[in-house]
Amino acid sequence: MQLFIGGTCAGKRGVVEQRFGSTCWHSAHSGCRLEAWPSVAEPLPLVLEGWERWIAERLVVEPDDDRLRHAMANELDKLCSWEAEQGGEAVLIMLEMGRGIVPLGAEKRRLRDLNGWLAQTAAQRCVQVWYVRNGLAKLLSH
Repeated sequence: MQLFIGGTCAGKRGVVEQRFGSTCWHSAHSGCRLEAWPSVAEPLPLVLEGWERWIAERLVVEPDDDRLRHAMANELDKLCSWEAEQGGEAVLIMLEMGRGIVPLGAEKRRLRDLNGWLAQTAAQRCVQVWYVRNGLAKLLSH
């Protein structure tokens, strides 16, 4: 699994498209539900984007941050298992929300915090982590 993380409009999508060529996209921005990714998984690299939207959807129904963190980590574990069992490759695109002004609203702060925790969990599980800024990718770990 690889993680591409960066700010809004930093060029993450373009970097992934250039690096991987033919891919299968599973995007919250297109209305895809996170838990539906197994139905679209192919031998092509599977790109999952829109994690902040998937978190926001779950914030509405899950008041407990620890349970929400566990549920999101469980999805990452399923992706790791899929890679190991099926020989697939998962590519995660995540939004860096931790830089800048801390939101005043409690729910927006909660989203920001949970997104940061998920990014940390994803980074621990990924073989490579890339930071993307201005369309340029820098390898952070391998």
